[in-house]
Amino acid sequence: MPDVPADVLIVNGRVFVGGDPRRPEALPAGSRDGPPPEGTPDAVALRRGRVAWVGRGTDARAWRSPATEVVDARQGLIAPGFEDAHLHFRMGAVSLLQVDLQPAESVADLRGILDRWQRSHPDAEWIVGRGWQYGVFPGGMPDRHLLDELVPDRPAVLECFDGHTHWLNSAALSRAGITRETPDPPRGTVERDPATDEPTGILKEFAHELLEGVVPRPTEDETRRAIRDAIGLAQRHGLTAVQEAWTEVDDLRRYASLRAAAPLGLRFRIAFAADPVEWHGGLETGRRAWAERLAAYAAELDAVGADEWLAGGIVKAFADGVIESGTAWMLRPYESSGAASGGGAATTGRPNWTAEALTEMTAMAVARGWQVQIHAIGDAAIRAALDAHEHAGRAGGQRGRVEHVEWPDPADVPRFGALGVIASMQPYHANPAPYSTAVWEGQIGPRTEHGWPWASILRSGGPLAFGSDWPVARFDPRVHLHAAVTRTDAHGHPSGGWLPGERLSVAEALASYTWGSAYAAGADGSRGAVVPGHAADLVILDRDLLAEGPSAIAGTEVLATICGGRIVYRSP
Repeated sequence: MPDVPADVLIVNGRVFVGGDPRRPEALPAGSRDGPPPEGTPDAVALRRGRVAWVGRGTDARAWRSPATEVVDARQGLIAPGFEDAHLHFRMGAVSLLQVDLQPAESVADLRGILDRWQRSHPDAEWIVGRGWQYGVFPGGMPDRHLLDELVPDRPAVLECFDGHTHWLNSAALSRAGITRETPDPPRGTVERDPATDEPTGILKEFAHELLEGVVPRPTEDETRRAIRDAIGLAQRHGLTAVQEAWTEVDDLRRYASLRAAAPLGLRFRIAFAADPVEWHGGLETGRRAWAERLAAYAAELDAVGADEWLAGGIVKAFADGVIESGTAWMLRPYESSGAASGGGAATTGRPNWTAEALTEMTAMAVARGWQVQIHAIGDAAIRAALDAHEHAGRAGGQRGRVEHVEWPDPADVPRFGALGVIASMQPYHANPAPYSTAVWEGQIGPRTEHGWPWASILRSGGPLAFGSDWPVARFDPRVHLHAAVTRTDAHGHPSGGWLPGERLSVAEALASYTWGSAYAAGADGSRGAVVPGHAADLVILDRDLLAEGPSAIAGTEVLATICGGRIVYRSP
């Protein structure tokens, strides 16, 4: 008999307790796919922001009092709250104010979206948006002439879905002063017409910095309102914690100000930038600059007072770019370059760091107590990231991370388990829609068969954490869970799944999106599982996904989201 009744009592649902997805046999009872075994818990009591009890509804009466809020799970699934291990929250929030091109699967779709936006925003000085896919354009890349046609009367800048390419019309190029004489900036490329040397309207990687101070930015009030709106959207999707993968100091202060004004209702962990430019003067110069930067980051965190709602401790580096634009760092040349394409110089992509500087940066940060996450998409970048983490070790218990892990060399897959390095992956990036697969195959050919091997990493003992990369992809966990367990697009193609050996069970995918992400944040001892003493961060789904299986994921709805013991979202 409890001494104090529950603040919230959830009944009449199957409890997915959760746990380490690397050990499905060790996941608590009731977590495996299929009907619930005898004795599976179906009720949870919450008190003072923590899970107080997990058990059978027949024993739940002792936790009730007139003041207890009782939530009927309606025979759905009671699970740990989803934790997004990799997104860009402020960027995503601001994108809610811009034109959304993600739904477009053709140029005709883009035309319709842009037409509607321009009609509804006649006074906007610029058209700013994001989300277009490479594969909707012949050859995989648009140019300014098409955008001049789509947006003829004002400047327009449209960011690709992955954030690594920006598409400008002629008016935007003119406003930014980008001409044939403009040199490529560090870590970026201004694409040019080979016949005329004129800019094509495509800026790759960090060439978007040429737009700084040119493209209007939202006001501070607009940004804060957008962040609050985004928090509400996250809660509606069942998210209780997020890990911001690239944060400026201004963003940290902004989150801290919002936290001081009202409860956040969503836990944030943020990563500061590791800049390779500091290392261009050599290792000694890089070491001095990096030590100063780490000290400045630590001072900023101390100033805002990190707590269970806003924490730091991560630095983020980009080892390379992306496959689609040919900027991911590969061990062998792209199929679209050199002899494979009938001429031109062979290219293996764009490393942003030398392997030596990446290793030194990682070792210094880890030695000072920082976790390091490294964006690495191509097989060469993934190998360099693993090498850096192997050299740095796990000083102070820090868990190294590699972000995305899209195309590893098969020889490097077992290294995640051997080194204990977390594979932080975003399943919907592997969406095998024709407009995506055609671009991948055109760029790297048969190497596509090694793509996004989350099951192989998990089976070899590698820690796996799931996220969305929002706004690169939607941060609705359903689309990522569906991709992880089916390896198909939203229409069920291809039949049986693309590389079906990489499919996960529903339980493994759920655990990777909850416990796995908490593990990546170093918080697996306090969240990511429904066990007494853990934070009362839970989601209630209207279906028992473990019993109904993959086909039920897309239609599942969130009944309620609970964060810190408080119901922050309830389905109408």
